[in-house]
Amino acid sequence: MIASCLCYLLLPATRLFRALSDAFFTCRKNVLLAKSSSSQVEGDFAMAPRGPEQEECEGLLQQWREEGSSQVLSTASEGPLVDKGLAQSSLALLMDNPGEENAASEDKWSSRQLSDLRAAENLDEPFPEMLGEEPLPEVEGPMWAAIPMQTDPQYADCAVLPVGALATEQWEEDPAVLAWSIAPEPVPQEEAPIWPFEGMGQLQPPPMEIPYHEILWREWEDFSTQPDAQGLKPGDGPQFQFTLMSYNILAQDLMQQSSELYLHCHPDILNWNYRFMNLMQEFQHWDPDILCLQEVQEDHYWEQLEPSLRMMGFTCFYKRRTGCKTDGCAVCYKPTRFRLLCASPVEYFRPGLELLNRDNVGLVLLLQPLVPEGLGQVSVAPLCVANTHILYNPRRGDVKLAQMAILLAEVDKVARLSDGSHCPIILCGDLNSVPDSPLYNFIRDGELQYHGMPAWKVSGQEDFSHQLYQRKLQAPLWPTSLGITDCCQYVSSCHPKRSERRKYGRDFLLRFRFCGIACQRPVGLVLMEGVTDTKPERPAGWAESVFEEDTSELEPASSRTVGTIQHCLHLTSVYTHFLPQRGRPEVTTMPLGLGMTVDYIFFSAESCENGNRTDHRLYRDGTLKLLGRLSLLSEEILWAANGLPNPFCSSDHLCLLASFGMEVTAP
Repeated sequence: MIASCLCYLLLPATRLFRALSDAFFTCRKNVLLAKSSSSQVEGDFAMAPRGPEQEECEGLLQQWREEGSSQVLSTASEGPLVDKGLAQSSLALLMDNPGEENAASEDKWSSRQLSDLRAAENLDEPFPEMLGEEPLPEVEGPMWAAIPMQTDPQYADCAVLPVGALATEQWEEDPAVLAWSIAPEPVPQEEAPIWPFEGMGQLQPPPMEIPYHEILWREWEDFSTQPDAQGLKPGDGPQFQFTLMSYNILAQDLMQQSSELYLHCHPDILNWNYRFMNLMQEFQHWDPDILCLQEVQEDHYWEQLEPSLRMMGFTCFYKRRTGCKTDGCAVCYKPTRFRLLCASPVEYFRPGLELLNRDNVGLVLLLQPLVPEGLGQVSVAPLCVANTHILYNPRRGDVKLAQMAILLAEVDKVARLSDGSHCPIILCGDLNSVPDSPLYNFIRDGELQYHGMPAWKVSGQEDFSHQLYQRKLQAPLWPTSLGITDCCQYVSSCHPKRSERRKYGRDFLLRFRFCGIACQRPVGLVLMEGVTDTKPERPAGWAESVFEEDTSELEPASSRTVGTIQHCLHLTSVYTHFLPQRGRPEVTTMPLGLGMTVDYIFFSAESCENGNRTDHRLYRDGTLKLLGRLSLLSEEILWAANGLPNPFCSSDHLCLLASFGMEVTAP
């Protein structure tokens, strides 16, 4: 039984056994080893006791050493190394003719092979040294481990010999070895990834046949050599040039609250640590002078974004949304290029007003460009930068218009110069409105007739015309208590400033003596002789409505029209929102796989009439000139990259980047 067990374990276990048997002997398939009468187990093997034929077995082994060692060595060198006792005992077992079928011969050979195994085990010298060869290095193999399974009772007491490097060989599914398995070696742990998960192992981004940066390649469109509508080139005179980026970076809290929008994304690319590294690389690559961010989570801003941006040379201002919201807007600029004149945070929430009960915010900065010393005594006008994130709700266009009116009023106040004009203005952000929508046209054209308009139509994000009940805009859109006129100006700022102001002296007060209202006798006035019984005589040449003519100058410069709102900032968009080379609209975001544009950069420029919608320059340059922009992508291209976010773009919006030039004038 023990010999049979050893045969089943040793013969399939090594290729060396097969090589030796094929090279020197021809064994019949039905050879059966004789059963041993002893079940004693010594050491690591089930060994039979020494029989009377021990000397004959040792003689046969010596004969094999002298005559066939050279041939065996050449064969053995082709296979893997094995333990010396295992090799010698196996050769001795196969030396004799296995064809004898009588019982005595079977017992004889069974006794011989067990004796050979024991004799070989007791040899002191290594097997290669006996053959006159140099000893080979020992190979440490893995340990063997038993897998519990149902086996035949006659093999229950078998032990297994460690076979060194043979443990790594591919074994056949032989029944003799199916009950054993190599114990798995511990796999060395790699270094932690830059985007670790809590309680999870490392996950890698999905493989891509085409690199994402090739799919999402964006061209830089240079307008610095193109003439404007007046035929003037932007580079004709000295300019102060700078770049501005607007980017909705997707707050992590908002992403987790709307996780159904990101089911198409691999979990790795949604991790904040991975996204943060991608965002910082994007900032470093484009290196803007002014950075306007939306959906900036407050804890991420103070712990990671602000310190990192400060190390990149930015000075940052942040405004968190009101209420319990955790994100907000940030405007960052390089103090080597600009000097801060004022910073004005804007809150759209107004207690008690149902129209303005949302927590969106904005941020307005007035920056003074720093002219290089090499240009001499020159000056550049201040620059007003406004950044905001308007309400998303497509049904509440009335709220969007009111929020935009508040922002425009703040921009009007900050950017207004002493002569009543405005300095150059850049207004950017996520406006949650599509191109050519009423809200977009209001910003670009400066006027909107809103009375009776369905509220959902203001932003153009979705079509709710099929609904029976539709909220419609009524005039006035906001109450007068808001303190903002229909011209999107604060009431205190709507009157033109005068260099000479009225002085309430004697001459000014005498003008009221002969005004029309003063010459009328009040009803119920008590008649008193010498006091109230006379009527003042109007001097010759005195105008009858002097006071009325003067008070007309205090009226707002723009006449008020019911159901219409206006502004006088003269803004136009950096982007045309159409890709003529592809015949597709531009896309800045892809909610639920639907591409649209909701992010904008508007700047001060006079619009000009032009029916060609593919023209890049539909405006007249003022003191602020557009020198270039980073092209946007189409919906089809973003679909090829599995939408947004993806391993290359770590937000659900694309960044907007533009280069501007400002006129430099002599003092």
